[in-house]
Amino acid sequence: MREPKSDQPIAPPTGPAVVESGVTVRDFSQALGVAMTDIIKILMGLGTMRTATQSLTDDEVELIASELKREVTIKHLGEEDEEPEAFEDAEETLQARPPVVTIMGHVDHGKTTLLDAIRETAVAASEAGGITQHIGAYQVDHDGRKITFLDTPGHEAFTAMRARGANVTDVAVLVVAADDGVMPQTRESISHARAAEVPIVVAINKIDLPDANIDRVKSELASDGLQPEAWGGTTQFSEVSAKQKQNLDDLLEKVLLVADVELDLRANPAAEASGPIIESRLDVGRGTVATMLVQRGTLRVGDAIVAGHAYGRVRGLFNYRGEKVKDAKPGEPVEILGFDTPPLAGEHARVVENERQARHLAQVRDERLRREQFAARPRSVSLESLFEQMEDGDVQELGLVVKADVQGSVEAAVSEIEKIQHAEVRVRVIHSGVGGITESDVNLAAASGALIVGFNVRPSPEARALADREGVEIRTYRVIYQLSEDIEKALVGMLRPVSEEVALGEAEVRALIRISRFGTIAGSHVTRGVIRRGSRARIVRDGAVIYETTIDSLKRFKDDAREVTEGFECGIHLEGYDDVKEGDVIEAYEIRQVERTALDETPAAS
Repeated sequence: MREPKSDQPIAPPTGPAVVESGVTVRDFSQALGVAMTDIIKILMGLGTMRTATQSLTDDEVELIASELKREVTIKHLGEEDEEPEAFEDAEETLQARPPVVTIMGHVDHGKTTLLDAIRETAVAASEAGGITQHIGAYQVDHDGRKITFLDTPGHEAFTAMRARGANVTDVAVLVVAADDGVMPQTRESISHARAAEVPIVVAINKIDLPDANIDRVKSELASDGLQPEAWGGTTQFSEVSAKQKQNLDDLLEKVLLVADVELDLRANPAAEASGPIIESRLDVGRGTVATMLVQRGTLRVGDAIVAGHAYGRVRGLFNYRGEKVKDAKPGEPVEILGFDTPPLAGEHARVVENERQARHLAQVRDERLRREQFAARPRSVSLESLFEQMEDGDVQELGLVVKADVQGSVEAAVSEIEKIQHAEVRVRVIHSGVGGITESDVNLAAASGALIVGFNVRPSPEARALADREGVEIRTYRVIYQLSEDIEKALVGMLRPVSEEVALGEAEVRALIRISRFGTIAGSHVTRGVIRRGSRARIVRDGAVIYETTIDSLKRFKDDAREVTEGFECGIHLEGYDDVKEGDVIEAYEIRQVERTALDETPAAS
């Protein structure tokens, strides 16, 4: 019996279908139960050619489904990650674990200073611009109990990192400055905590300042749904001063109180370890370093581990103080050495049976990531419109190679860059990655005419020398808003100048001189400004513009003149126009090209 061909329908073409983002033509054909030839015909009708093993963008999937009148649901990796892993541990195996606390709030409200005071180290002093730009994980002891703290950035560029911090935490400590009150990122932090269904403890900081107004802060927070317990609400408030180290014990007690009353913080330490990756980076001498928050099980040196597209064997474990440890239990943050490549921040890491299984899972995930990236390519410009714009010279592109010290910063930098939008110029991130700027980065930038930007990283001497030879510009930054400002300035430099009209002067026609071989000369009196030979001119009659041309010839008596100023007589010949009449007004003007200084300026019509 003959086997059916691969492009034959293999399922009834009815009902909804679920496909992965970046699905291939063959897999999409099988999911729909439609012949591959039919799908390829639809794509050709859309002006696109695909083979059986090539991926489809999300737009193409939706268009094909619409043509076939089928309902299709596209599953993305991020949506799959949001589904929590369920474990059924026996009651007797569960043990109490430390609460994981996230410090959240607006930039410069004292989050890092507060954490610094709690754990008595000096993180804030080493941060660029006084802004936290990575997620740090630390532990403190209070009355014989441990509390794990995550310090999340407050700057707006790190929204994704801040959301990630809220999703792995048990209790959110919302820091609000007593002299500043509730700010936009304060409300954003509240939203993240509520979305993650995390209880909030409010720390009103900077109470030692003379302009502190605690009641105003409480009133603003109460209007956002955080009613203080003293006012009949359910939210715990603590009034602290991070700089003076006032009432820190009260804050820690309230965190433990909320954890004990509202949460059941227990985990099975005997299981295989799993938990989220908080941060990852490439470290000179140590290789890939990833920070993991162990949520279940015990992580040990020698375990095979996988996190998304990264895998490896645990070669070393270090606690938040940098001390080497043999294992990490639930609720403990730990630095891991041994991954083959930096895992994405927010990926779920877990211990598996052996390294072979870890490699297989990572490869499957890596393939999904590549297909997902293809499916999520920019859709704002169609191929047809892009070609048209490029032919017209309307679109200029600034290519970037983005490198940063940690994965979270790469995400934040790329996200900030992609916010910069303009009709005439656009930014394209050709490559992004973790680690120092290497020769391969310079070669890529040279081949594509791109600029290299480094965030908290530097080029190697070899990469610097190669960049000088190839004429590739490398810019390095420590504060993210400086990066985005410089990119905007670079784009402004690529914009077409603004056409600006500058009025020169006016002349009234008082006599007409007709020369057979030359035309009509307008004997005129300059009433304002200056009339210049070669400038543009408008002929105004009875208040209406009747013609626009240029001043072809300008005479003062019998001599040619370059310009004639106010109060003098002159003879004007207008190019291509001899129907001038006495009483007409000739307005002289110039069009000057003015360089634009901001992206929101639009070119005026010439």
